[in-house]
Amino acid sequence: MIPEEVARSPYVSLVTFRRNGTPVATPVWAVAEGGELLVWTRDDSGKVKRLRNGARVTVTPCDVRGRIAEGAQSLEGTGRLLEGSAALGRVRKAMARKYGLRFRLMDGVGALVRGGRRPHVGISVTL
Repeated sequence: MIPEEVARSPYVSLVTFRRNGTPVATPVWAVAEGGELLVWTRDDSGKVKRLRNGARVTVTPCDVRGRIAEGAQSLEGTGRLLEGSAALGRVRKAMARKYGLRFRLMDGVGALVRGGRRPHVGISVTL
């Protein structure tokens, strides 16, 4: 179950870990759905590379710049990549429901700039 504070937050700090154990935090949009937290990102991003090496993650509600409010609870979890058209469609629909026009514009304009390509992957976080 995803805590309400994480589910309602417009951004969460997703921390993935380098092979040497160094944490790397990235503020991302995330949607709680079906007991997991879904994230949308480029398939060549650092967080995807780090998740290919290890599934350990932490998430904390944050602002657009990744600043975490005093007293915000960090939760440990497991991240897994969601690839394939069905999985990506599910993540895209969940993002569009939560973020509406902002997500649709970002996704549509990005695809237009890239000539129709959508080099994205979903991330599922189980806490």
